[in-house]
Amino acid sequence: MESYWFGDVEGRACEPAPGDPGLLAERIELLAGSGDACIPDWRIAVRCGALRDRAEYLKRLRDAAFILAEKNLGRTLQLDHSGLIQMVRMLDQLDEVINLLTERSVEWHRATHPGFSRKRTLPADRTLIALIRQDADETLSGLLDEIERLRDQRSLLMKQVSRRAEEVLPNCSALAGGLVAARLATEAGGIRELAVMPAASIQVLGAKTALFSHLSTGTPPPKHGIVYQHGRVHGARRENRGRVARTLSAKLAIAARIDYYRKCADAEFLLNAANAVRRAGRRE
Repeated sequence: MESYWFGDVEGRACEPAPGDPGLLAERIELLAGSGDACIPDWRIAVRCGALRDRAEYLKRLRDAAFILAEKNLGRTLQLDHSGLIQMVRMLDQLDEVINLLTERSVEWHRATHPGFSRKRTLPADRTLIALIRQDADETLSGLLDEIERLRDQRSLLMKQVSRRAEEVLPNCSALAGGLVAARLATEAGGIRELAVMPAASIQVLGAKTALFSHLSTGTPPPKHGIVYQHGRVHGARRENRGRVARTLSAKLAIAARIDYYRKCADAEFLLNAANAVRRAGRRE
């Protein structure tokens, strides 16, 4: 007997599957998962009496495919129901907007106050805004207020991202921090994608430019990407950073799998992983 999405065929006899599109979608999924499905052909469906013609074959298959696609999309959205990836992308967009507006404010102030020299070493963040505000006119002061408000929103969003990451990526967050875990998941394309990613790929997530340069021009390969933000990595001696990044990435690969499949923190694993990363930074 041969099993198709439209029914089971034995010789010229056919036992049609239920005509309900939802049940057909379930049958397609079941056959695909078991590996027992045969390559479909509308001629077989018509010959055995399961369907009248090619038009009916395509219509019923299309209806079932729509339901199956909607079902799979719902599963994908459920995996990232936290909105973590969108939150991180919003955070990145806020960074870009704040940096651009701050840069434009500096240029505006320099244009109206020549004494504000381009050669002057400028402070960062809020100190720079306060310095410009001292001599800014009313219009520029209003824009500086908006930049300040955006900074406040960014700080609030950072805290929310970290808290959300601790909920959906408890092991990765405990090992690398909520923000780093969230950025890794975003760069990977999702929590599931991060969970199936090898450690070597996690290690260089976020280092696209350096990686492409290595592949195209032969420059030295990147030793780390987003994981560099972890204190154990950027705080290690230069010659040890690659080893610490490799160790951390290996543990993060396991942590991501635990987060995806178990959805809970593993205290024993986290203790062993933290010790391994610590030892990697101490080796000479």
